[in-house]
Amino acid sequence: MPLPEEKLIELKEICKDLRRNILKMTHAAASGHPGGSLSATEILSVLYFSILKYDPTNPNWHERDRMVISKGHATPLVYSILAKAGYYKGDDLLTFRRLGSPYQGHIDRLKAPGIETSTGSLGHGTSNAVGMALGCRLDKLNNRIYLLQSDGELQEGSTWEAIMSAAHYKLGNLTAILDRNRIQLDGWTEETMTLEPINKKYEAFGWHVIEIDGHDLNQIYDAILKTKEIGPKENKPCVIIAHTVKGKGVSFMEDEVKWHGVAPNDDELEKALQEIERGS
Repeated sequence: MPLPEEKLIELKEICKDLRRNILKMTHAAASGHPGGSLSATEILSVLYFSILKYDPTNPNWHERDRMVISKGHATPLVYSILAKAGYYKGDDLLTFRRLGSPYQGHIDRLKAPGIETSTGSLGHGTSNAVGMALGCRLDKLNNRIYLLQSDGELQEGSTWEAIMSAAHYKLGNLTAILDRNRIQLDGWTEETMTLEPINKKYEAFGWHVIEIDGHDLNQIYDAILKTKEIGPKENKPCVIIAHTVKGKGVSFMEDEVKWHGVAPNDDELEKALQEIERGS
């Protein structure tokens, strides 16, 4: 199912705004993780502005959908999107990573509203999401648990224990979205530790698998709607493997390992902002 044209235009503008913030925040801090934030921009935009059930005035609303950000280093994106969603004003986002700022380098649920669980040590988010899905089912809540994974964390054993557990407990209320940008801190994932075939591995562990272009807003939206139907119907967790580009939207950052955790300098920031403005 495609997005309504008006919503599609709105989401494209939101993505441009988020990318500007990601670059400005990492530039101001002279540190951070722009690459993986830029690769997941469309994914979180669709979730927060077309899918998720939440109330920014009541972050702990019991009936809310839970959004677990397992790739907890993608904080420039997370803080920017939570501000746009209304959890806080966001006029202080450029204090990112400064001493005393709520916008820490890895998300902390005790520092900023809207964060479900503190993550950053890769491999913990999936376990947290499985626990939340079990808890919400026990409470008979009519909600869903969404999980944003990085591909690098699939090299962690605890992640696969959680994936196996989710299928065992038939968690049809759980949807994972894998940001498959193929790059991690040390280089290409397949050079660091081979992950493929990821789709067959998830299937072997009992999950329903959908593969998409992770920058196509319509494909993201359609895939998430399908998991909302398939998960409860088949009593199994679903994963959307979203094929993305690290550093998406900035030509000199795209598919470059360097930009996993390096901030742009003054000249690079200006060039990147110009590219985003042009939509190139």
